[in-house]
Amino acid sequence: MSATVQQFVDSFDKLSDADKHEVSIEILRRITSADENDLPEQTLVTAADELFRTLDEEEASNAPR
Repeated sequence: MSATVQQFVDSFDKLSDADKHEVSIEILRRITSADENDLPEQTLVTAADELFRTLDEEEASNAPR
């Protein structure tokens, strides 16, 4: 992972859950609006699944018990 990507990820981790969701949706929107030949559809589906699974885990860990 490049230093720039690591800095982005570190900054992302500091966001609130709502902001993480907003950024994630924006990134996915930008990827899907790019040329269809850039990434295979399955790659996007896998990335989205992983993203939402991570957000669900974070939300569950922050839920009041």
